[in-house]
Amino acid sequence: MKNPAPQVVLGLRQNWKQFSILVVINAFVGAMIGLERAIFPQFATEIFGLESKVAILSFITAFGISKSAANYFSGKLANQFGRKNLLILGWILALPVPLILAFTGSWNWVIASNVLLGISQGLTWSSTVVMKIDLVGEKDRGFAMGLNEFAGYFAVGIFAFISGFLAQKYGIRPYPFLLGELIAIMGLLLTIFLVKDTRKHVEMESKGHAQVSTKGIFWETTFRNKTLSAITQAGLVNNLNDGMIWGLLPVLLMSLRFELEEVGLIAAIYPTVWGISQLFTGKMADIFPKKTLLFWGMLAQGIAILFLPLAESYPMLLMVSVSLGIGTAVVYPTFLAAIAEATHPHQRAESIGTFRLWRDLGYAIGAILSGITADLFGIPIAIVTIGLITIGSSLVIQFRMPKKIKFGNRLN
Repeated sequence: MKNPAPQVVLGLRQNWKQFSILVVINAFVGAMIGLERAIFPQFATEIFGLESKVAILSFITAFGISKSAANYFSGKLANQFGRKNLLILGWILALPVPLILAFTGSWNWVIASNVLLGISQGLTWSSTVVMKIDLVGEKDRGFAMGLNEFAGYFAVGIFAFISGFLAQKYGIRPYPFLLGELIAIMGLLLTIFLVKDTRKHVEMESKGHAQVSTKGIFWETTFRNKTLSAITQAGLVNNLNDGMIWGLLPVLLMSLRFELEEVGLIAAIYPTVWGISQLFTGKMADIFPKKTLLFWGMLAQGIAILFLPLAESYPMLLMVSVSLGIGTAVVYPTFLAAIAEATHPHQRAESIGTFRLWRDLGYAIGAILSGITADLFGIPIAIVTIGLITIGSSLVIQFRMPKKIKFGNRLN
């Protein structure tokens, strides 16, 4: 006699084993980005002789565009092909990236590798986000997203520091990038052997909701729905300023005569604080109004960025990095929890994919805008411009997003 299939239940406590595996895997996803975070502008200058800020930041542009497209298609394909299959594909695409970066002599290959990395990040990070939301159900959704983003961005910070240390001690390549190959292999093996797909959890949650159309989700998330569109523009601006920090902060620090290891530490503080703080800010999204958290988080980021050109000493730079990390930590899990709350379970993956499409296009827009502005007017003007845009985004949240996310605000 066959054993009955295990009952599918929703909840963080009930699914803690599978949830914990996904947290670990998302840390590996974040580590792949962290390896580039502190050393890439120096890598572009030292290995390939690039001086133009636009040229140096072209790798972020390639990454942002490819990741945003992968986010969108992973959302559309998640129900059809399964979350686990997309996660496996993402890790497979990551495998050649570190080897290309470690040994190529062509900047075009560097750009190509970051296109691959962007697609990989879109598939892997989107899959782990959606699978965690599937597992926990409606309760503790913010806390779950806080744990997810904590793991990813804490790893970004830690491996930004590690890559800076390795580059300072052993050279800009190949060792920092070869570490990435080990990470990609481990992520792939963990996914193949330990991860289980969560589509049955989606079906379980959907039983409590009426059937809905899955047409028009892109336009609802982007423009029509006040809640979703306000969140989406804030996500784009959040990563617009992150793309500027990623590309220009190391250049700014090198111009202030900081050593590469010190650059790695300062560049690591922001995503590390961002990651750790989400252990707390994710739970805040389950308790406090999401609109309030999004407004103050975006405003705090904008103010911190405006202070960055004035912070020439090590302590001031650390303070700005910590402030920026806290502001980002407040909004990041809240974005995802708010979208999950405002959408039907069957619409969730595509709506999150659409949000992440626009959010990660912010990397490309931020890199292009800050790069052109820096080349024309200097790095301080570029930084101030991004800071003002971020403050403007907080005002969009304040005046467009409804105070409460109600069932009536959901897509239908």
